[in-house]
Amino acid sequence: MRFFSDNAAPVHPAVFAAMQAADQVDTAYDGDSLSRGLDRAMSDLFGREVAALWVATGTAANSLALAALTPPYGGVICHRDAHIQNDECGAPEFYTHGAKLLLGDGPGAKLTTESAAAVADVIANDVHRVQPHALSITNATEYGCVYTPDEVVALGALARARGWGFHMDGARFANAIVHLGCTPAELTVGVDVLSFGFVKNGGLSAEVLVFFDPALADATKRRRKRAGHLLSKGRYLAAQVHAMLKDDLWLATARAANRAAATLAGAAGERLIHPVQANELFLRMTPAEAASLRGQGFDFYDWAEGEIRLVTHWASPEREVTALAQAIAAL
Repeated sequence: MRFFSDNAAPVHPAVFAAMQAADQVDTAYDGDSLSRGLDRAMSDLFGREVAALWVATGTAANSLALAALTPPYGGVICHRDAHIQNDECGAPEFYTHGAKLLLGDGPGAKLTTESAAAVADVIANDVHRVQPHALSITNATEYGCVYTPDEVVALGALARARGWGFHMDGARFANAIVHLGCTPAELTVGVDVLSFGFVKNGGLSAEVLVFFDPALADATKRRRKRAGHLLSKGRYLAAQVHAMLKDDLWLATARAANRAAATLAGAAGERLIHPVQANELFLRMTPAEAASLRGQGFDFYDWAEGEIRLVTHWASPEREVTALAQAIAAL
């Protein structure tokens, strides 16, 4: 009974069906009708004109986004526990040809306007220092906490005032949206580029870069090719995205994942380290207690000393979620 990562979740049947429907001769790379239709689909979703590019991985999405906003000699302000800092193997630095990550703090892996400004304010404005050129946040964060629309607006205003680009890592964007009950547009005010995640939420191999300034997409198309991410049969990636957007499937799958996490949160009580606002839980647990759960067939990550991480997904079996909740409550 696996609760270690939503990356390991099954692919939604509608995604496979859409890929099968796309399995015919068509224009290569991103010239097919499905790929060309992403701009319109995402513009309709966000209620404004955007440019949308598929990529195969979240690492590529985040790194290409930052390369669009940051020169090689610049810096990106992010939380010290951000995915781009701890889990991308230096890809942001690689794709930007050397930009530096500038690390800030905040509870639940969330930056605040104060903590982001504090990172920049100690950097002397001279040629010897890396200057911030972009601000990057993760929504939902690595600790499953969600930035509200007001918090995003405030950070976006800070970025504009300082002349920074503003990137949102939305690997679990859907989980944040369903928790807040807001629209995608309301949660991206001021954002320049969104890495819109689908793989964790029922997709197979498709993420989308959403450029709220469409002009930023032109150079990124060349960077995507140069990075080896212009797949020759891109229609299969585009088909996944269209399938997830149809009838708001991406929201339904996120609701299922969040609902399963809420069930576990109800059993965890004072063991919870962070608020459960998406589909990740962090629990205080002794090694003996963790071993007891594993002995009952539950699989999860040890996160830190005396701490475990549980992750639910859109297809987490209800019986397994219930069984884990009962096992946690019985410790």
